Amino acid sequence: MDRKDRRDEIIELQNQLIRARTRGNLLRVDEDLWGVRPAVTLTNADEEKPSARPETPVIPEEAEDEAKQENPAEEHAGVRWDPPKFPLPRFEQSTDELMRLIRESAESLTSMTNELVGNKDRKGTGALPDIPLDDVPVLNSQVAKKEEAQPEAPAEEPPEDIEDLKKELHGYIGLDLIKNEVDSLINYVTIMQRRRDAGLPTPDMSLHMVFSGNPGTGKTMIARLMSRIYKSLGILSKGHLVETDRSGLVAGYVGQTAIKTKEVIDSAKGGVLFIDEAYALTNRGGGQDFGQEAVDTLLKNMEDMRDDLIVIVAGYTELMDQFVNSNPGLKSRFNRFMEFPDYTVDELTGIFNMRCEKSGYRLKDDEAREALHERLVKASEDLSAFGNARGVRNLFERALSKQADRLAGYEEITVEDLETLTAEDIRECE
Repeated sequence: MDRKDRRDEIIELQNQLIRARTRGNLLRVDEDLWGVRPAVTLTNADEEKPSARPETPVIPEEAEDEAKQENPAEEHAGVRWDPPKFPLPRFEQSTDELMRLIRESAESLTSMTNELVGNKDRKGTGALPDIPLDDVPVLNSQVAKKEEAQPEAPAEEPPEDIEDLKKELHGYIGLDLIKNEVDSLINYVTIMQRRRDAGLPTPDMSLHMVFSGNPGTGKTMIARLMSRIYKSLGILSKGHLVETDRSGLVAGYVGQTAIKTKEVIDSAKGGVLFIDEAYALTNRGGGQDFGQEAVDTLLKNMEDMRDDLIVIVAGYTELMDQFVNSNPGLKSRFNRFMEFPDYTVDELTGIFNMRCEKSGYRLKDDEAREALHERLVKASEDLSAFGNARGVRNLFERALSKQADRLAGYEEITVEDLETLTAEDIRECE
């Protein structure tokens, strides 16, 4: 805390004491007019217990003048006051005790001031001289809290090895076309960096992307991986992913959408901004829709932050085509498209088995495997409604619930019982 702030703090404490003295003087006048007040409760929360006194009287002009002389900046229409911020005990006290507390507080403040200025013989508080900066104690808990050293920000994690990320990519079930697209993109970025390092000209790289496909086809999963890949390649400084949708960008009042959208964009700087169901920004229509305002703000910042921000928009294939073609600016900035196909039945089965393995479960026998196959074949008739990998996750969780219901009726439950999912568990999920 600098010298000026220290002086201001002590002056504020002095002003609080002045108000306390004024309060005491007014209570003295009050007692002269109305007799001794039974008891006053003072607390740190500025609470005062109601007493059996009449309504607060009008303060005589002499007392009001006296109060204004001690603290000209404060008007006293009644006898309420703001207690000092230094700690006060909770107890019942008379006006005499109140005045004693004020005197003791004033003496304590004077002592603190003398310690700060290094003059033990100084009397009273008065005008404060310059306060030395070395070894200055903190006077109250609020200032101490502000002055506490802020915890250090966690060290930024180093970029991951690109080969490890490619290995993770190819460990995913299915998504063969997407894997090829990502491999090609990695190669392109790597070669452009080599050209730049060699002093050769390089075209401006537009790495903003459109992900299209049905729900549960891995769009968010790949977006998260892409943010880490871009950081590994040195394209992004942070490599984090910020996920949002129309509700996170569009406000309900004129002029608020641009502010809301800009805040989300700023939070994604250095990483990837992933906008799910982005088509909802432009297909609402109507005079009171502010989706276009969000799009305009997005386009401007995509240009302003092109060196450290990548935007990925996602949604159903046909609707995303309409979204990109709804605005020339969108079409010029998004020139990389990835189509996420639905999973096959075999791939869905592999995803289910992978979940079982990671969670410590297994299908009991061929009958259970056949029940799962039948269930997924039926789901493949409308994978958009089923949800692809998301639908498999839901199916797996429902199967666990059915298993728990079944085991609840057992008198004895073995470890094998806890590990196995039966055909009954799968079929009852329908």
